[in-house]
Amino acid sequence: MSNAERDISMGTLVTYNVPAIGFGYMFMLFGMYFMKFSTDVLYIAPAIMGTIFGLSRLWDSVIDPLVGYMSDKTNHSLGRRRPWMIASAIPLGAAFFMAFSPPQALSDVGLILWIGVSVFAFYTAMSLFVVPHMSLGAELTDNYHDRSRIFGGRYIAMTAGYLLGLMAMAALIDIEPLGDQAIRELAAQLALIAAIGTAILIIFVAYRLREPQAHQHRGSKSPLRSYRDVITNRHARPVFIATFIENLGLSITGVLTFYVAEYVILVPEYGPLVLLVWLVFSLISIPLWVRLSHRFGKRNLWGFSMVLSGLSYGSLFFLQDGAIVHFVIVAVLTGSAAGCGGTVSPSLQSDVIDYDEYLTGERKEGSYFAAWNFLVKAAGGITVLMIGYVLQLTEFTPRVEQTETVKFAMLTMVGLVPMVCYWIGALILSRFSLNQHEHSEIRLALDERLTKPPTDIDGKTVT
Repeated sequence: MSNAERDISMGTLVTYNVPAIGFGYMFMLFGMYFMKFSTDVLYIAPAIMGTIFGLSRLWDSVIDPLVGYMSDKTNHSLGRRRPWMIASAIPLGAAFFMAFSPPQALSDVGLILWIGVSVFAFYTAMSLFVVPHMSLGAELTDNYHDRSRIFGGRYIAMTAGYLLGLMAMAALIDIEPLGDQAIRELAAQLALIAAIGTAILIIFVAYRLREPQAHQHRGSKSPLRSYRDVITNRHARPVFIATFIENLGLSITGVLTFYVAEYVILVPEYGPLVLLVWLVFSLISIPLWVRLSHRFGKRNLWGFSMVLSGLSYGSLFFLQDGAIVHFVIVAVLTGSAAGCGGTVSPSLQSDVIDYDEYLTGERKEGSYFAAWNFLVKAAGGITVLMIGYVLQLTEFTPRVEQTETVKFAMLTMVGLVPMVCYWIGALILSRFSLNQHEHSEIRLALDERLTKPPTDIDGKTVT
């Protein structure tokens, strides 16, 4: 029986997605608060932080493809993916805790080195978990719409983690009047709890879940050929580019939300509220997007959400003092749209992997999701690099009223840049042509191959 013929049970969906809660918590704090923690609490220059994140993206260009290829090639009694997930559990938690608990006695240079090592270690461990975990999600079913359920569930779990991370950020912001030492102590405590909890969840799920054995021994024999196939896949390119561009927009607004709340609209206490609204509407919109994708198609729906996001983010360029209602309305619209991208993007990528199997006869989920993971992290790294240098060049100074030049730079980055990114992404995505009908034909051809006896070079059956 093929994966397409097996229903994905609710138990399997829950089991698969549980670790994403802990990972979402970490990703939220690291992606949306760590920059501000570094500049406003540790007093590391924005340009230095931008450089650290930029260099970590160069490292990702090495480690992500390596993890993806090795995951595809792994032959283990636990399968191809779960050994890597287990291996990621402790390093991921340790690196996260390290980032938010630098020793007080470190010199300025020592602090920069400590933070640099923790950033590199966190993103390396992130690759060890995310690439195999998403690859496993694509392998759980061949069904065109069930994949949206799987990755919609993953996005729900991630968003639950985001909400927990937002609560942590709100707690950290609330104690800012108590001074930097109080923030450092609470950040370290919260990071330790998350590190232990996430490691336990990853190990538990890795041992409980089962992998399809039919994909064993079907990775590419050459890493260069594997990634050549990824790059030359005509259906993969639009999805990769659209994913990268969408995450540029998401990363920019995520990093700058607290800066804008504190230094532009001058109500820092509402920063967590804006993110809470964004997350809630992102979460509750997912079932709607899953249903609408049946009617309008995955590509069309994702493209519409990107156009909506671009229009909404662009309006942020006109934010003024106290414009919290405007900020919240944008959070409602962009949060809802983000639920579409988080659900549809990996679902489409899974369909693209089937097309690759149709062409090559290999199963390379690891290589494809490694490329996807690299693009997501690259977008985040480029964002922090850009924001860090722009803030440095405009002479941003933490905890004081900013100049009009700094405010203009923030509004340009949080409004106009995402608008352009999303609209370009929607235009490129419109070239994606792998629809449900074509995917069904590909799956039928692949299923026929599984039922046919192997033949030699002359077409004779091999017994």
